[in-house]
Amino acid sequence: MDARSTTDEDGGEPCRTVPGARRAAQAPPARPGIRKPLPPRLFAVHGTNAETRWEALRGAGYLTPDDLFFVRNHTATPLVDAATWRLTLWGDGLDGGPVAFTYRDILGMPAETVTAFIECAGNGRGLYGEQQGQEVSGTPWRLGAVGVARWRGVRLATLLRRAGMSDRAVALMPRGLDADYVEAGENLGRVRRPLPVAKALDDVLVAYEMNGRPLPPDHGYPARLVVPGWVGVASIKWLGDVEVSAEPLESPWSTRLYRMHGPGHPPGGGPPLTRMGVKSAFELPWPARLQVGREHLLRGRSWSGHGRVVRVEVSDDEGASWRPARLHDDRHPRGWVRWTFPWTPRMAGDLRLLARAADETGATQPGRAACNTLGYGFDAVVRHPVVVT
Repeated sequence: MDARSTTDEDGGEPCRTVPGARRAAQAPPARPGIRKPLPPRLFAVHGTNAETRWEALRGAGYLTPDDLFFVRNHTATPLVDAATWRLTLWGDGLDGGPVAFTYRDILGMPAETVTAFIECAGNGRGLYGEQQGQEVSGTPWRLGAVGVARWRGVRLATLLRRAGMSDRAVALMPRGLDADYVEAGENLGRVRRPLPVAKALDDVLVAYEMNGRPLPPDHGYPARLVVPGWVGVASIKWLGDVEVSAEPLESPWSTRLYRMHGPGHPPGGGPPLTRMGVKSAFELPWPARLQVGREHLLRGRSWSGHGRVVRVEVSDDEGASWRPARLHDDRHPRGWVRWTFPWTPRMAGDLRLLARAADETGATQPGRAACNTLGYGFDAVVRHPVVVT
């Protein structure tokens, strides 16, 4: 999930090019409010958020281990007692009154497992400044606000059916149990974001396990939504209740946040963000330091919210030429694909490695990401710095 900074999105010169710009402006340091350890060799901490370092994933396997999975918190990780926890479905989109499910109820229902990535909508935001020289606001992630896990739980459709969802229902409003989020002195309430009924009935999971174990506190214990392919804010953690409505629903996370604002977008922002674009990342430090004249087996991962990645190419000459990488794994439609690329640098010096992917729909990574003041949706080919010695 992600949220804008307290900067007014309508003020100043949005998305202007700033000479020598680097990472996006960062809010003052805050106490992380994260329960698991965050060693600097594994994470870069941004206030209440923790970004996975890509070099830590080298050799980690297909799934992102719990202790390496990024953390996006609007406030702080709550500790929820599963014994007293209830998931309540309510609203005028039900044929009857509110229905509450206990943790035991949900564990006793038919379970499904899905391998899927969850990614913050602002993943790559820092690269607007570093790579495109554009000033945006928000947490300055590079590419480490993404992870793939094997999620186990109950389809949201199953719970809606048992709660007696009416044919009148058009929208849901899942809401988390974390503390109210306050922005610039305004209390926006608990994190919540509308979800269309069509998506809810398709592939959304109420998950209680992550990689074969109960969800860790930082990742939503006792239960969270997993909304495959969509922006991470849709996958509400510490799920507490779901409003089922016969009318369209809105929240700050669908009106002023998680929309594209700025030049080229409507005055009130574009439509609420849903599917994530295509991205690629090298499993290398930033910058990487590699030896000249030696063959290095470069490793990386690519993913897309629209389907399987079918092609990855690598360039060491700023995109003048591209060579195919070797794809591995079964290419889960909701996960990522790992790839390798043998590379021997011929000269010492500073250069940049580029990787670009294409998915089964034909979508590929552009040379530049679309400008927007809140820094969402960075999907451009990333120029990874390398020092060859």
